[in-house]
Parts: sequence; C-alpha cells; structure tokens
Amino acid sequence: MPSSRNQHRPDHVVALINPTSAKGAGAAAGQRAVAALRAAGIQVTDIVGRDAFDGEQRAADALLKDPDAALVVVGGDGMVSAGLRLLAAEPGTVLGIIPAGTGNDTARSLGIPLKDPEAAARVIAAGEIGEIDLGEATVGAGTSAEVVRRFATVLACGLDSKVNDRANQMSWPRGKRRYDLAMLLELPRFKAPAFRIVLDGQSVDAECMLVAVGNGPSYGGGMLVCPEARMDDGRFQLTAVRKISKPTLLTIFPKVFSGRHVNHPKVDVHHAAVVELHAENVSCWADGERIGALPVTLRTLPGALRVYRPAPAAN
Repeated sequence: MPSSRNQHRPDHVVALINPTSAKGAGAAAGQRAVAALRAAGIQVTDIVGRDAFDGEQRAADALLKDPDAALVVVGGDGMVSAGLRLLAAEPGTVLGIIPAGTGNDTARSLGIPLKDPEAAARVIAAGEIGEIDLGEATVGAGTSAEVVRRFATVLACGLDSKVNDRANQMSWPRGKRRYDLAMLLELPRFKAPAFRIVLDGQSVDAECMLVAVGNGPSYGGGMLVCPEARMDDGRFQLTAVRKISKPTLLTIFPKVFSGRHVNHPKVDVHHAAVVELHAENVSCWADGERIGALPVTLRTLPGALRVYRPAPAAN
C-alpha cells in the first residue's frame, strides 16, 4: 500500500540539534543543515539544549509559539524518538530529519541522504510529505499497563536487549566498541527465554534467542532484521530466532546485513497489526532507547506520522 503524499514547503522550522550525536558530528551537521535551510529562504529556530530534557522542552515551547512550524531533528534514531515525543502533543506537525547519528535507520528507510546535511535539508525545503506508520508500545498488563513510547523502526528483545542493558551500564569503552564488548560478556551466559507471542490474537510459544518487531526493516545502522517490513502497510513484520546453539547464532548473524538470515529454518517470520510479547526478566528496546520490561503490547498506528521525504522517482 503506497503512502499518502502531498507537498507543503515550510516557512518556519524548529530545529532540535543533538550536539553529541556521532561523537560530536551532530553539532557540525546541525550548523550545515540550518545554513542550507536559511539559504533556501526558510526561517529557522535552532535549539541546542543543555541536555536532552532541556532541548525537548525548548523545542516544545517554540512549537507552541508557532503551531504552523515544522519540527526538524538533527541526530540519530534517538533524536527521532525525541521528535515523536514532541509530536504526540502536536500531531499535525510535520517532521524533518537530518541524519547525524550512528544508526540513522529511520532516515535510511525513508531514503533521506545519510551523510550530506545539505542534501537532507533540501529534502525538507522541497516540501514533499509522506504519511508513514508508527508503532505504539504499551508496557505491562491489566490496570498497570502504560503507553510508553511510539517508535519508527524496530522493537527488539532477547539477546539484543540484554546487550543493550549491559552496554548502557558500562562507561568504557565509548561508541560501538562498548556494544561489541557487551556482546562478548553477555553471549556466554545467555539462555533463550521462553516467549509467548500473540499475533493478532493467535498465540505462539517458543524459546527464542531474539524477537524483533519491525515497523521499518532495519536497526543498528542498516541491519535488515525485518527485511519485509514497510512503513506504510499497516502491519509489523516479526522476526523470531528460535533457540539455537551459540556457534550457529554466530554464523547466522552476519546475514542480517543482507536480510538473508530469514531463510534459516530456525528463523520465523510473521506479519501482524497487533503483537503481544510475554517473557520473564526480559526488557525491550526501540529506536535505540529502552522501552521497559515485558509484557508489552505493540499496535500499528497507520499513517500516524507526517514526514518530509524525497519525492518518488518518476516512472
């Protein structure tokens, strides 16, 4: 199902910049993008907060002052998450993305230029708008259930979340090497949790090394964990890696960059609009941020986000 598209060139944008993205590259990317937007005749209110909370609060205040402004985030998928939080209060606002993080999977899925802030700014200035789906995560069950987060790319749990939990407790080393070390520390002790997965009301029980639910196809900087996921079809792709030996897991893992891991007989693929994940002592992460501990219920929100994206190629 193709996404709904229209055009509206913004007169004013609020640009929220993460200066720490990609080891400080976010600040330079933000300056270049802001200069390109202003050169295109667009008014820019650029915001660099003292910390993440301060930046989001200042951006929220700026959007309240000008409800017709678009929101532009400069950074990685974590900054897209910040944008989604801001837009929960401003649902009609259009989101623009200047990718300047380490993953950039939302921008990658939308076809936004990844390493050229000026080119990404030109996408915004061109004014082409697409409507894409979001995922909504509700953590907990019964009266304690709480809607925690909307996400654009992939929610994952199992070994992936264990590694993320470990890495975020570590202060050294920095960057991707921290996650590599966390993987080396977690893999020897990891045991596949027993999951109950409910897909549009149908239950599947299995011990799984990893369960990934994709609104988009990739996470982690281009790993196609859910290669069939589309951001405009009203459903998730769920990829489950059932219990396998760790040597086998290590042979499958490199194939995730091409999406060929789904051909392995121990990898299951499902599609559903509503997914429930149940397991003991398992957390889940989405768009590079911790969502919470299972159980979690995930719902597709069709066309929930209006975003600047490149125009479709002419036939």
